[in-house]
Amino acid sequence: PVIVENKPGAGGNTGSAEVAHATDGHTLLMGTVGTHAINASLYPKMPFDPVKDFAPVTLVAAVPNVLVLNPANAQKYGIQSVADLVRVARAQPGKLNMCSSGNGTSIHLAGELFKSLTATYMIHFPYRGSGPALLDLMGGNMDLMFDNLPSALPHIRSGKLKALAVTSARRSEALPELPTIAESGVPELKAFE
Repeated sequence: PVIVENKPGAGGNTGSAEVAHATDGHTLLMGTVGTHAINASLYPKMPFDPVKDFAPVTLVAAVPNVLVLNPANAQKYGIQSVADLVRVARAQPGKLNMCSSGNGTSIHLAGELFKSLTATYMIHFPYRGSGPALLDLMGGNMDLMFDNLPSALPHIRSGKLKALAVTSARRSEALPELPTIAESGVPELKAFE
């Protein structure tokens, strides 16, 4: 039998620390880029060593982020493509807001990299998880987000979110008609999975 325990907190550090200190030899962690790469740069003191305290087993998944907008806000600003988004963001710095699942998450960093590569400025609003951020995005309180494809996909398919591009090097099999951001004019932003 397998028991799955979700232990959120501190960008994944809470659950990761518990697994790092487990002594039973049967406790596994589904680690992420956050727990094993990003967090060490963000937290002055880590409750575990992401390299020494874990032994990799296998890569389970590589999940691209997807650039999504509130459809009504996209229409209001005339944003139908990545080029449109860049044009609007450059013409009106700080007018658009960008939400994320929290400071330092891959979702946040994808947005910051996009802003840096496109010389744009959008105000970042970190949330406590992707769920609350998506709710405000769909509700029209936020303009855009770089979200993990699996959590955004049902809302894209239902029309509650407008997808512009994926951050992976190749198009996603889940949305083959959706271009990559690299194809959309930002070639330096690719393979952000």
